[in-house]
Amino acid sequence: MGDAAETHHGTVIALAGNAVLIRGVSGSGKSDLALRCLALAPTALTTGPAMLVADDYVTVTRTGDRLVAEAPATIRGKLEVRGIGIVTVPCQERAELVLIADLAAPEQIERLPDPAPTAELGGVKLPLLHIAPFEASAPIKLLVALAERFKRPQSSN
Repeated sequence: MGDAAETHHGTVIALAGNAVLIRGVSGSGKSDLALRCLALAPTALTTGPAMLVADDYVTVTRTGDRLVAEAPATIRGKLEVRGIGIVTVPCQERAELVLIADLAAPEQIERLPDPAPTAELGGVKLPLLHIAPFEASAPIKLLVALAERFKRPQSSN
């Protein structure tokens, strides 16, 4: 199948088996945003509860035009909670990566980006969301973006 695995710095959460890679510099709020997503109860805006896949770094394997994210065994189910330490949380072993979220300052985010931004990871183009991690609405915005991703027609890139 031509699988190719790469390690990436970031945090990955999944919703209904589909995942988002949250990227940003160290200390920018990746784990904090993931923690708040994990704590949200499912709503009509999402497709179920969010689950942790990986925190800090993730292995991404390309198979065809799909990317699968998985936590290395040494950190599976572990999430850094600043000021508390490493905590164990329920997790999903792997999920298909379908979205990338780059952390940004609120003033750097376009209200209605057109065209919708994309980013390439492992040779696969994915939708890209710019998000301000500490806005009160950030967790639900991220989960809505992840849920909305599946309502769009899939391209065969």
